[in-house]
Amino acid sequence: MSYTTNTIFDKSTPVVTNIIIVNVLMLLADNVFGLYGFALFYPSSPFFKPYQFVTHMFMHGGIFHLIFNMYALWMFGKILEKIWGSQRFFIYYFVTGLGAAAIYTLVNYFQLSAIQSHIDPETLEQMKSLMASGRVFTNQDIYMQNWYNIVNIPVLGASGAVFGVLLGFGMLFPNTVLRLLFPPIALKAKYFVMIYGAIELFLAINNPVGGGIAHTAHLGGMIFGFILIKLWSKKRNTFY
Repeated sequence: MSYTTNTIFDKSTPVVTNIIIVNVLMLLADNVFGLYGFALFYPSSPFFKPYQFVTHMFMHGGIFHLIFNMYALWMFGKILEKIWGSQRFFIYYFVTGLGAAAIYTLVNYFQLSAIQSHIDPETLEQMKSLMASGRVFTNQDIYMQNWYNIVNIPVLGASGAVFGVLLGFGMLFPNTVLRLLFPPIALKAKYFVMIYGAIELFLAINNPVGGGIAHTAHLGGMIFGFILIKLWSKKRNTFY
């Protein structure tokens, strides 16, 4: 089956539309009621709940965070949904989102293991008690502050799944030319994805703990998207 520009880019699709609606409603609810507990905390945090692995994908830090993610989802996700069908796209979106959270949590585990070797057990217990009481922790010791940042600062947003969607588009339409707004250049999708992935890898390696952007989650979404597409591509009639 072939797809023309008109049939692919004409309008949105049900799964993408519903995901956008839920994300918008969650941002509104967060502004009214405060849904901080739906963001994803590290599992050893007293604020962690298992459902956060799912709910964090629908939380955003503000209107611009939401707009950026939902615009990218609408632009690229509807194309994948039309090709794969709604059910397969739904699976892909959640696998990449959950995969992003898993990679992010795994990287934090290794970071915490290294950090905790520099903190004596008694001080660590005092820090846990302080955090559980809801008090803000500040300390000049870099190891103690980094430990607190990992355990107490949650991750939120659909970026991991959206990066998976971007990866999927780049794999299915590698030679499609994307006209970027910034920088104002035309670039094939495969190069755009590779450049974006390389930037995220660089930032993940060089980004300080608790730097505010979960670059490892972005990479996780792309990694799980790549794996899932490769698994699907081994079956007949996966894409067309």
